[in-house]
Amino acid sequence: MKITIITLFPEMFKGPFDHSIVKRAIQKDAIQIKFINIRDFGIGKHKLVDDKPFGGGAGMILRVDVLEKAIEKAKDKKIKKGKEKVFLLGPHGKVFNSKMAKKLDVLAHLILLCGHYEGVDERIKKMVDGEISIGDFILTGGEIPAMLITDAVVRLQKGVIREGAAMTESFFPYLEYPQYTQPRKHKNMSVPAILLSGNHKEIEKWKKEKALAITKKLRPDLIFESHSDEKRPKVIEKDPEN
Repeated sequence: MKITIITLFPEMFKGPFDHSIVKRAIQKDAIQIKFINIRDFGIGKHKLVDDKPFGGGAGMILRVDVLEKAIEKAKDKKIKKGKEKVFLLGPHGKVFNSKMAKKLDVLAHLILLCGHYEGVDERIKKMVDGEISIGDFILTGGEIPAMLITDAVVRLQKGVIREGAAMTESFFPYLEYPQYTQPRKHKNMSVPAILLSGNHKEIEKWKKEKALAITKKLRPDLIFESHSDEKRPKVIEKDPEN
């Protein structure tokens, strides 16, 4: 898989992408990551990429002609139709989640366009396949969302993490069960006895029950999103806290 990030600040990605899972994925050739600097397509001697909004308003808007050139540069003509998608990162998009990550994972080429300043010229939205948001809050630009999305998608690539780990160990799509390490006792807090029992069947059962209980308490929407109507009552009945 190839991921191309269109940004005004490619240097922002050096730290996060030079470490941990993303770095290993690149080293294994499981993923290719490329950056395109919007400034390279700027207008005139000063490489201008933005301008004042028509009709007035605060801030500066990224120009549609500049962004279009950057997108065209990012596209790979060798990739089959439907296997390459361009997404603008901005507040009007669908909120990114695990389901979306899995949909993006099947692409051959994912292009992420990072907005900046006050926003982008509205006309650019006709030149992308969609818009992605990471939540209802204000960020300076799309670079942090691009890092987040890239990390989530890279983890799903075959061979990047241990086979089945994301699904089996965390009982996806539920929240993860509580985890403990040494010391066995700290002040008046002890590790649950079941985890020290050596009974793998019972430990596995405990993990699943705790994952479900935590999800129901903190994020019940995940249960409703991941189960059909007829299965939801059965799932909720399994909650060990009831």
